[in-house]
Amino acid sequence: MEFLTNGITQVTWQQIFMWIIGGTLIYLAIAKELEPALLLPMGFGAILVNIPSSGVLNQTLQGIGEVQGIIDWLFEVGIEASEMMPLLLFIGIGAMIDFGPLLSNPRLLLFGAAAQFGIFATVTVATLLGFSLTDAAAIGIIGAADGPTSILVSQVLKSNYIGPIAVAAYSYMALVPIIQPFAIKICTTEKDRKIRMKYNPKSVSRMTRLLFPIVVTLIAGLVAPASISLVGFLMFGNLIRECGVLRSLSETAQKDLVNLITLLLGLTISASMKAEYFVTKETLLIMVLGLLAFVFDTIAGALFAKFLNLFLKEKINPMVGAAGISAFPMSSRVIQKMGLEADSQNHLLMHAVGANVSGQIASVIAGGVIIGLVPALLL
Repeated sequence: MEFLTNGITQVTWQQIFMWIIGGTLIYLAIAKELEPALLLPMGFGAILVNIPSSGVLNQTLQGIGEVQGIIDWLFEVGIEASEMMPLLLFIGIGAMIDFGPLLSNPRLLLFGAAAQFGIFATVTVATLLGFSLTDAAAIGIIGAADGPTSILVSQVLKSNYIGPIAVAAYSYMALVPIIQPFAIKICTTEKDRKIRMKYNPKSVSRMTRLLFPIVVTLIAGLVAPASISLVGFLMFGNLIRECGVLRSLSETAQKDLVNLITLLLGLTISASMKAEYFVTKETLLIMVLGLLAFVFDTIAGALFAKFLNLFLKEKINPMVGAAGISAFPMSSRVIQKMGLEADSQNHLLMHAVGANVSGQIASVIAGGVIIGLVPALLL
């Protein structure tokens, strides 16, 4: 009888709190359809790992010895050993991205760079709040608005807060349709949001599309070698898409690979959501800092566009600058919607897409810069 009640008597309030967190993530995934492919397994995994003596975690059984738990094993092999899962996900993401709008208007690359300001601003704030430089850097990368990059950077830097960082990154990515309009309205006027932009796309040759991922990989690798795994896998995925001779593989990468890795990644990340490590004041601070990072990124992109408008005849709608964050394609859809709300004839989608994919490139390069820079500063 004691065996049957042992689990119930060992439950702590922190574990119950994590069940509530897991249930909330499941609710957002199902009822609100916010990043369901990731929040659903992450939420269910949070429940699994917070059951006393859970069989999904490594444990020592009396009379048997050490027993390997599946979620701990997935974490050790898929993330801790080689960052395999986040990197494989980049292949699928790269295969999904059409760089055409960016290549037809290369100046949009500037917005991808400008909208990474939130990363470095948040690193500074987190350091001032008492986090170590490695933890602060891992927290700041939440501002990349790119879940796999956040996971990879926090793991490479051996941050103590991988779980909270992953939850913050993916939760705020799911909430981009709420966060970005708020941030944009802080720093733009109604007149700004009504600015119309002509879309006259230049023809992009097949050779340009083929060379682009190779050239970007070489440049990023030479400038920020630590970013090469991030940028390289992203660009390899895009090369599969653009080469034209691997259509079935491209479709597999975009659909089957992305879905499978996202599913496993959500479950795997829950290994770092154990109550004793997750239910802390630091977790609350990380959630606040992650929100600030997203807001800073959005505002920086919009203000940079307003700065450029001081010198341009054909004005740029500042909201396009805000699309320079990496939350692709959600951010570009938000900008299109806001443009139409300001002016029913104001179609900004293709401009926003160009800025959005530039943000995808900039975010992985920023992640590589953080990985390369932080250890050097600690020497």
